[in-house]
Amino acid sequence: MAITRHFCYTDQDGKDIYLFRLSHADGTEALISNYGAIITAFKVKAKNGKMQDIVLGFDNMEDYLQPLYLENYPWFGAAIGRYANRIGKAMFTLNDREYKLSRNRGENNLHGGHSGFDKKAWTIVSSGDDPCPFLVLEFLSPDGDEGFPGNLKTTLRYELRENELSFEFTATTDKATPVNLTHHGYFNLDNGEGTIHDHELRIPASQYLEQYPDLVVTGNSIPVAGSPHDFRNFKKIGDGLKEVPEFDQSFVVDADHDGPVAEVRSDRSGLLLQVFSNGSVVHFYSGKWIPPVKGKRDIVYRPFSAFCLETHNYPNAVNISSFPSDILQPGETFRHKTSYKVSMY
Repeated sequence: MAITRHFCYTDQDGKDIYLFRLSHADGTEALISNYGAIITAFKVKAKNGKMQDIVLGFDNMEDYLQPLYLENYPWFGAAIGRYANRIGKAMFTLNDREYKLSRNRGENNLHGGHSGFDKKAWTIVSSGDDPCPFLVLEFLSPDGDEGFPGNLKTTLRYELRENELSFEFTATTDKATPVNLTHHGYFNLDNGEGTIHDHELRIPASQYLEQYPDLVVTGNSIPVAGSPHDFRNFKKIGDGLKEVPEFDQSFVVDADHDGPVAEVRSDRSGLLLQVFSNGSVVHFYSGKWIPPVKGKRDIVYRPFSAFCLETHNYPNAVNISSFPSDILQPGETFRHKTSYKVSMY
């Protein structure tokens, strides 16, 4: 087991950007940068004995800055903050004060705004290989960042174990503020090749959250039974896409469920991805708007080249009183952990 660091470039603010390679004795590898806390690669062994890279991304860190990618920005593999998903009308009221946020998706705030945690140079806190390869990054979001109140200090720890990559966020603030952190990995279990139509998905959720046409959740829940959104048993993503043009919905994991909050498998690679999380919501995105950019190994990514399973708390909860509170108070600590475990089946 080991961890190595490779210098990539110095950004316009004079901060050095690195790429870390976390390696496990079983051959599993993860490549992670302190720019955007991006997971650029996650390599595991498939049934044919060869290593498969199961996340989308680029071979060079500078490619995350290319205009074509930024103009059609999909957040490949990046940390999301301060707030995952959409905040309706990019505003909220807290303690009798109205806060107006940056609008980066129509009238709404999506994934933290124009320059969220995904476009920041994170501070490298520590790294090592005991008891397993790990990397700890930190970012201080100042009071007023993208319109959010409070100085929010966020720590993100990655760990690589046998066929398993995990991330854990912790965050503290000096003012009450909404917080909903996640990671935006794009998965394709066939070495990043082809589409995900033949991937089979299971999400143990009896309800998904209703959305307005602009994808902001309304506060209502809809039963999945009898709908294309029923993934309680394994179902090909492509079969669901025969009934709807895309999936971009938040699923509420059943409260009595014990086990992975989502599972995906591919017959082609023989890989099974299990997602474990303490988040109450899994947002499934089928990748319809992935831009046509050249990714790793010169693969040209296109719509439906990958899927996302974003684990987080209820979106837009700051504007919906019936949802569990997303307000972090001074003296409290926000915690969110997710693990991606891969095996052959």
